[in-house]
Amino acid sequence: MIHPHPSSRSFNQVCIDSSALHENFSKMQQRVGRDIRIMAMVKADAYGHGMVQTAVRFAEAGCDCFGVAEIEEGVELRRTGIQGQIFVLLGFQPSQEQLFFDYDLTPVIFDYQAMDLLSQAAVRNGKEMDFHLKVDCGMGRLGFRPSEVHEFFARLEDFPKLSLVGIMSHFPMADDTESTQTMAMFQHYKKVCMQSSQQTPVICHIANSGAALYFPKTCCDMVRLGISLYGYYPDGAEGTQLAREKKLVPAMSFTTQVVQIKTVPTSTGISYGHTFVTEKETKLAVLPVGYADGFLRSLSNRAQVLIKGQRARIIGRICMNLCMADISEISGVETGDPVVILGSQGAETITADEIAEWMGTISYEVLCLFGNNNDRNYT
Repeated sequence: MIHPHPSSRSFNQVCIDSSALHENFSKMQQRVGRDIRIMAMVKADAYGHGMVQTAVRFAEAGCDCFGVAEIEEGVELRRTGIQGQIFVLLGFQPSQEQLFFDYDLTPVIFDYQAMDLLSQAAVRNGKEMDFHLKVDCGMGRLGFRPSEVHEFFARLEDFPKLSLVGIMSHFPMADDTESTQTMAMFQHYKKVCMQSSQQTPVICHIANSGAALYFPKTCCDMVRLGISLYGYYPDGAEGTQLAREKKLVPAMSFTTQVVQIKTVPTSTGISYGHTFVTEKETKLAVLPVGYADGFLRSLSNRAQVLIKGQRARIIGRICMNLCMADISEISGVETGDPVVILGSQGAETITADEIAEWMGTISYEVLCLFGNNNDRNYT
């Protein structure tokens, strides 16, 4: 019989190493320089690491600036006592503009409708509202195009009580050190900032983790860091070598446990569709983790896990809540033994980069999937 730890709510547990978060922030602050401010990206529940808890850890490391996607995230941070500046990056819906004043949030503006709504709210509140302008210098996403910025400055006086204090953009290829587009895009961005400086000094920020690591000249006044703070490099293992510094520390691990052990004969089909058929007598460990827990079906017959400090291959299709691992070459496995999906056991380590390669995606998605679909605890 399995006897889970009394505090466990599930077989599957995501553990966040608080000291790793602190260490990564300190290393990146050293990397970019003490005079450059770091905006810690805690959107999407801090890439699966837990928005509030992670913001607290970064604040303890010296962070005083946070980035969220939606305004509700900023409100939650304030309600839980997070201090410092909070940027709302994805805009807001009509009727939400008052929340910027009530919770001291900083809006990022990329269209005139938002400016009009915020201006009206600022007049009603009798308060100036500082905002940052989003410029699309090549991402093809949110923001005014550089060719539209001149008109923007001309119209700025039409929106009373709004004060432009920053200009931001975003690199689409900063993780590709072979590309010349990043520096070319940076030149476009600098021209926009120069247009603004003729009217009023502004805070400039365009660099993300990739730019901060591989294109340090783009760091400007502030950098917006996400994946690096959680212990991973843009461009995976190759990025680690390119950075030429002490390794960042992955903060997340993901574990489950063995719920059944069985031996099946030759020519036994495993799981739905029998996409794997045994070629010899095979010993299986059944694991209570599946695509509902973020361990996606695309990992079927590809992924590996760690059991007794050794790699065991996932065989057959991954189910909603279950999957099977081949433990034929691993001795001494018992029901209830811990299984590492992400993290280290003994001398072996499975990283989010490795899992991402099996899935055909990036480490960011792996972290979000695991962190947002399982119980989390913090050490």
